[in-house]
Amino acid sequence: MIAFAVGIGLSAVIVTGIVYKQRGARVGLTGQVLKVRTAALDENSSIAVIDFRFTNPSNVRFDVRNVYVFLDDNDGKQYQGQVASEGDAKRLFDAVPLLGQKYNDTLKIRDQIAAQSTADRMVAVRFEAPESRIEKRKRFLLRIEDVDGASSEISEK
Repeated sequence: MIAFAVGIGLSAVIVTGIVYKQRGARVGLTGQVLKVRTAALDENSSIAVIDFRFTNPSNVRFDVRNVYVFLDDNDGKQYQGQVASEGDAKRLFDAVPLLGQKYNDTLKIRDQIAAQSTADRMVAVRFEAPESRIEKRKRFLLRIEDVDGASSEISEK
């Protein structure tokens, strides 16, 4: 009985050590939406600029493969927007002064997010919807994919 109890105790210590050592190995981002600005481009299309803060809590670098933004409206429907590149975002801020100034860099494909780091970024997204639908939204959902297949979501509160 004593040998059995010692064996169980030793096994528990080993498993706890393995779990503790692997605590930062999971790839993923956490974050929050800081600010959303919208403007109409015409009667049937609008732009949304989403400023957000994210943290990479893991011990592994996060390499961005793709960035998606979804609009969840109050009817339960979800619409995917077209994410603008950094160059297009700069031109957008020049062309639409209603959006204000550009505070953060755009999160783009091939960005590398260092392990144990926090940063502020933005995305500019075009939706084929009138601005009134965007203003009455339930939330925006950002989905950021890693090159290794992991996916993280940051949701507007």
